[in-house]
Amino acid sequence: MSDVKIIGLDIAKNVFHAHGADSAGNQIYSRRISRGALLKFMKSQPKCLIAMEACGGAHHWAREFMGLGHEVRLIPPAYVKPFVKRQKNDATDAEAICEAVQRPNMRFVSVKSENQQAAALIFRTRDIFVRQRTQMTNAVRGHLAEYGWVAPKGPSHMAQLSNVLDGDMGTSVPPDAQAMLKVMLDTIEHLGHKIAELDKEIGIRAREDEVCRRLMTIPGIGPIAATAIAALAPPAETFRRGRDFAAWLGLTPLQKSTGGKTRLGRTSKMGERTLRRLLVIGSSSVVMHTSRRGAPAGSWLERMLACKPRMLVTVAHANKMARTVWALLTSGQDYRAPVSITA
Repeated sequence: MSDVKIIGLDIAKNVFHAHGADSAGNQIYSRRISRGALLKFMKSQPKCLIAMEACGGAHHWAREFMGLGHEVRLIPPAYVKPFVKRQKNDATDAEAICEAVQRPNMRFVSVKSENQQAAALIFRTRDIFVRQRTQMTNAVRGHLAEYGWVAPKGPSHMAQLSNVLDGDMGTSVPPDAQAMLKVMLDTIEHLGHKIAELDKEIGIRAREDEVCRRLMTIPGIGPIAATAIAALAPPAETFRRGRDFAAWLGLTPLQKSTGGKTRLGRTSKMGERTLRRLLVIGSSSVVMHTSRRGAPAGSWLERMLACKPRMLVTVAHANKMARTVWALLTSGQDYRAPVSITA
């Protein structure tokens, strides 16, 4: 056991598998471990490098192992898959993790603290409520269409439907359907109140945090996006430049280049989807405002809107916002608007 330098650990809910190797990568043991015996097993191991996939529970176990004195590295699952040999099982997964962590150019995921994960939970919760409200709103509109009523789009109109159900609409909708529609409308109203409470909490956090206040100086970034970046993004020092941060968010085109010919495809959509979506939404508001009121003469937006589709400009502007975010996080400065180039 004293020769063990690297442990590849395949984690799950109840059954774990550890693959121990020496400094040269040669296998020393391959062992199945239960959840209750995992910490005891790691305590018995010499101080070594423990590698895991960055999946559910990985950050918790990483903190536990680091508390025992081990070095821990988390690897994105997509980067482990190429090292899996033929049949997939816990033992081959653990071996693949052990092999992947030894690659000199491997990329790793930063271990999050409990407070970081708790701060991120507010956005996950809000996303769930928004999706549920959208689902319920679409269900109400779909059911009303079966009785000849076309309800307006958006949750803001749902509050009026309850009164309409008691009026003219009530005569054309069966009583059983009315009861179920009111249940869904009440649920939509309840979800709206919960979303408003979370938005208020996010606003308070944004005003109290110095990093969030600086991020909100960027056009298109409000309290929700600013606090999401502070909670979900890894340390800015993880990336060498802003382009790397934009690529991590999935705001760069896919490359299918070969033979010295560059072929760019659609937006990759890899990385943190919550941050990517928030940046695209913020960019959309900036582009819409600019297209209505006009961009400054000689600005990048003016040139892009003159020759490119609006959605393409929106994603490109979101990419610029991501690079600006990285610059602000690394420099500690506020946003400064670029000077327009005039003829």
